[in-house]
Amino acid sequence: MGGRRLPALELSDGERFELKALTSRRKTGQAVALRARIVLACAQGAENREVAARLAVDKDTVGKWRRRFIEHRIDGLLDAPRSGAPRTIEDARIEAVIVKTLESTPKDATHWSSRGMAKASGLSISSVQRIWRAFGLQPHRLETFKLSTDPDFVAKVRDVVGLYVSPPEHAIVLCVDEKSQIQALDRSQPMLPMRPGQPARRSHDYKRHGTTSLFAALDIATGQVIGKCFARHRAAEFRKFLDEIEANVPHKLDVHLVMDNYATHKTPLIRNCLPGDRAGTSTSRRPAPPGSTRSSASSLSSPSARSGVESIAVSPPCAPTSGPSSSTTTPIPNPSSGLSPPTTSWLQSSASA
Repeated sequence: MGGRRLPALELSDGERFELKALTSRRKTGQAVALRARIVLACAQGAENREVAARLAVDKDTVGKWRRRFIEHRIDGLLDAPRSGAPRTIEDARIEAVIVKTLESTPKDATHWSSRGMAKASGLSISSVQRIWRAFGLQPHRLETFKLSTDPDFVAKVRDVVGLYVSPPEHAIVLCVDEKSQIQALDRSQPMLPMRPGQPARRSHDYKRHGTTSLFAALDIATGQVIGKCFARHRAAEFRKFLDEIEANVPHKLDVHLVMDNYATHKTPLIRNCLPGDRAGTSTSRRPAPPGSTRSSASSLSSPSARSGVESIAVSPPCAPTSGPSSSTTTPIPNPSSGLSPPTTSWLQSSASA
């Protein structure tokens, strides 16, 4: 009387190649590698008893993986996902940890630590850390903020953001700032270049060559920068930098500068460069629609102007000045057409507002 007939097991070339790779790959789990050997042996026509004796396993194990491969192919050789151990921490205890973290502080510290919370809640340190990580709680971190007391803060923010988001036609918006006291350092020995398996190396000591100040104007729309370095950081150097901007911006474009209320920007030298009596008048503020040019400005000498947004209409550009300096400029592209007459407006916005 013959035994039960075994189901046929045939392999494609791709399956055979992948099974052999599983048996020889060093990172393959030994259980998966054994199942691949069983399937390869069965594909040669051997019976379960022969394969079991050859691989030193039980014949029922051979029959199990033969059937799994026939039903699910190579995916059937992998372990099915498991649910894991049942939860031991109830939702109420998790809620208590979250509430205690958010609404209380320890007696001897400014914020909860994982060890302190574990001791107070009766949980393990790793359990507290998993709960905090799951709900995005970081008691050790602290961020700062500042609220402006300026009653016109919203209108001023609209002016600046409106220029950035929707600049006027035939105009360019530049963000101007300075970085002073930049140290010019040089290493005492030449730098050794990078090699395969070795990073670049430099000596730990250096030589000082004084300081420099960088003036820069960033075109937010294109990312281009007009930059210039000066030995000092005074109104005279800022005046020369305005000439640098004037020389690099096409004359058909209106210019809007967004800058802070640094004292260098409000000296008589800079104010005299911006003619017009309207610079000394105090007016109420209203958000200007995109494309318009303001004809009034807050007083430069009033207390509110020191933290406000100031817009000054300028007719002819200031006469260029000369002086030694090093510059790095990126030319601003010329628009295809410009129908409005060339004017220049300086928009000053306070960084502290």
